[in-house]
Amino acid sequence: MTNEATLPIEAEAATTGAVSRTALLYTVIGGSLLTVVSAFLAWTWTAKFPGDLTYYGSPAPIQFVTLAGAVLTLVYALAALDVKGLGWLAPTGSRKAIGFLAIGNFLATGFTVVSITVVLGGIVHLEPGAYVAFAGSLIPALASLKLPDDSHKAAPAKKLSSWAEILIIVGVFALGLYVITYGIDTDDKEPQLFVAYLITVGFAALALLKSGLLDRFSAITANNRQVTLMGTAAAAIAFPFIQQSGDTYTLIAVNILIFATVALGLNVVVGLAGLLDLGYVAFLGVGAYAAALVSGSTASAFGFQLPFWAAVIVGALASLIFGVVIGAPTLRLRGDYLAIVTLGFGEIFRIAMGNLDGTSGPDITNGPNGIPNIPHLELFGWNFGESHDVGGITLGAYANYYFLMLLVMALVVLVFARAGNSRIGRAWVAIREDETAAEAMGINGFKVKLIAFALGATLAGLAGTVQAHVNSTVVPENYVFAGPVPPNSAFLLAAVILGGMGTIRGPILGAALLFLIPAKLAFLQDYQLLAFGIALILLMRFRPEGLIANKRAQLEFHDDTADQAPTDLATAKAGA
Repeated sequence: MTNEATLPIEAEAATTGAVSRTALLYTVIGGSLLTVVSAFLAWTWTAKFPGDLTYYGSPAPIQFVTLAGAVLTLVYALAALDVKGLGWLAPTGSRKAIGFLAIGNFLATGFTVVSITVVLGGIVHLEPGAYVAFAGSLIPALASLKLPDDSHKAAPAKKLSSWAEILIIVGVFALGLYVITYGIDTDDKEPQLFVAYLITVGFAALALLKSGLLDRFSAITANNRQVTLMGTAAAAIAFPFIQQSGDTYTLIAVNILIFATVALGLNVVVGLAGLLDLGYVAFLGVGAYAAALVSGSTASAFGFQLPFWAAVIVGALASLIFGVVIGAPTLRLRGDYLAIVTLGFGEIFRIAMGNLDGTSGPDITNGPNGIPNIPHLELFGWNFGESHDVGGITLGAYANYYFLMLLVMALVVLVFARAGNSRIGRAWVAIREDETAAEAMGINGFKVKLIAFALGATLAGLAGTVQAHVNSTVVPENYVFAGPVPPNSAFLLAAVILGGMGTIRGPILGAALLFLIPAKLAFLQDYQLLAFGIALILLMRFRPEGLIANKRAQLEFHDDTADQAPTDLATAKAGA
């Protein structure tokens, strides 16, 4: 029997909690508005700080990052207050999203303020705008920590017309292209801007994930696969056309595509077949050297030039042969032993290429000096080393290689998707999960692993043929196990693990992050690897399945059965 005396007390507690939550949300809104105002104020009186934060009424790029974070926090706080038209932003609750956005904005703003004092030499260089920004971003961050959790299961999405879903996909892709381009186009002379951008984008992505909005968008894209593919292709093709600073950042995009293509090849070996390969970058080098030797370079020992399509075949076949030659005697090993052998192969390849100089060995690769002066590609009369006008827009030389790598990437994605969904792909997964059990079921483990090794090597060699022409030179130092500059074996393996093993989008995202971040954080110098290691440790702790994981990995790493048992038991007792 319910005690009627407790009802007014419970009602009063619920009212107090609601008032407290409302007050906290208004505090978040007030702090966010204060941060928005601060973006239009001067943060320092001298233009010596990168980006020139001395103007009133005109936010500098780094102030624009703070402005964007504050606006997102403000919008989600309004959604939590049930403002009409904003409820769709948080299908599973807004508290966690507000927390991530507010904390991320405070970290980005605080980093900027601290950077000003460090670079200029003291807080005396701060203008009132910097103090307002720091205080304005701190208030929502503190208030969000006290907000009650409102997480809940997402309600069924409202049925939209096909045109509405298409417009949503187009809008999201356009926004994504703008955000990515903004990050890539950040000036290398303003590393503080890229760090603030990275913090804001990272926490915003977490906020969208926790709010359930990304899952809702994924459902829309799943219903419109063809439109999604067309939108992805259109966004990728549009990238060189919106570059206003020439080929500088297009070259970064080309290298990202090369890195991502090789990472997808490694994903066949590691993600699908479960083989730990620590010398995979050697296959990239085999393809690059093979293409360089038949490219017509003045330093080539062969002295002839094949057309590009033939050079691609030569590079891919050379890597395939090396993959079979190395894999046949070593793939009977497992685990750490296989990793040690593949690591040795990678080092042997690099050393061998450095010794084929006519002194320590035959004169084939020009030794440590490598093969320079590799001519640009020419296909159907189109010289890749020249700029071209398309629709009144001048595209630089690297834009040609960018479009070529898009085609190569599309081919590799198609091969990976078809292979992963085929009978051999299912055999790879079985070998990865339990090789002994798979062989007991009739799978030829050695044959299946050799096919994975050969296919991965071929895809890496294919990317190597393009890399040789993009860099116009091939040297042994480009193919080491670990180093501060990707691609190398350690970064390739990290890209697969970071992005999500066994997926297509995961290694692409991981490769993009691991190439772009070191390129933009060159000012860290020797501390790059330290920061990289800390980031990997945090990733393994909080998201061991990777940024984009398949369902199997999510179930393995996040099994909620044990967490649900006490709740179910309590529910049963209450019902009894």
